[in-house]
Amino acid sequence: MSSRILVIDERMAASGELQRVLTPQGHLVESVCAIGEALENLGLKKYDLIILDVGRSREEDIEFIRSLKTASPETPVILMAHSPSPEQYNRAMELKIDYYIPGYSPAHVLFRTIDRALRKDSDQKHTEADSQGEFSPEMLRKLDSVMARYRNKPGSLIPVLQAAQEIVGYLPPVILKRIAKGMRVSESEVHGVVSFYSYFTMKPRGRHNIRVCLGTACYVKSAEEVVRHLSEGLNVEVGGMTTDKKFSLETVRCLGACGLAPVVVIDKETHGPVNPVKAVDLLKDYV
Repeated sequence: MSSRILVIDERMAASGELQRVLTPQGHLVESVCAIGEALENLGLKKYDLIILDVGRSREEDIEFIRSLKTASPETPVILMAHSPSPEQYNRAMELKIDYYIPGYSPAHVLFRTIDRALRKDSDQKHTEADSQGEFSPEMLRKLDSVMARYRNKPGSLIPVLQAAQEIVGYLPPVILKRIAKGMRVSESEVHGVVSFYSYFTMKPRGRHNIRVCLGTACYVKSAEEVVRHLSEGLNVEVGGMTTDKKFSLETVRCLGACGLAPVVVIDKETHGPVNPVKAVDLLKDYV
């Protein structure tokens, strides 16, 4: 389904790449570089998604975000921050930004977030009762018990999300909605935290989770080739799961094992240096 996307980018650095990738998918991408022009467009057209690309945290950016959410409160917003800071993140969450992405994140993180944002409306059409059929009563009882233990404690949302992912295996929209209600916070705040930290996933994971490091040390030693061979060998895209639900594949910024570059972690076992051509051979011992 095609969507109308508004890209607000003062430097016009990201808009060209977004148009190149999203237009062939049938999406209409419009780009503006001025705040006034963006607000004018929002007064004339309805958008399915807004992508805001900002540099350092500035007060005028915060005021613009406030105006943006006022002008189009139902439209999901992705904030790309090229100099992210805890203060900027907290302000963005206060203003109910839906997704917050550091600008140095790999391109696939942005495109995965775009896909997630555009699918959000269709996901929400399923009722909580229908969706909960996927999860056992025992899972939900454990989750509710965790929330009861952490409720009203400062900084408790992240440990609750960590526990929820361990219990359920991933964080689908219905679970995020349950957490928002149980922890008495907004759904946008919960979605923002899940989007910000690569540890969290809203997609099911296979029995074995494969993570490939794309940090600098690994990248210069052909980590992207490792990803390509694993993706082709398993017939699965990054962020996806094999049809037999045996493996899931994802990339991360750094695994803290630069001396072993390029590094692949399968479940909790670290492998390196990995030969890109023979990367799939690592999987033969995982059944």
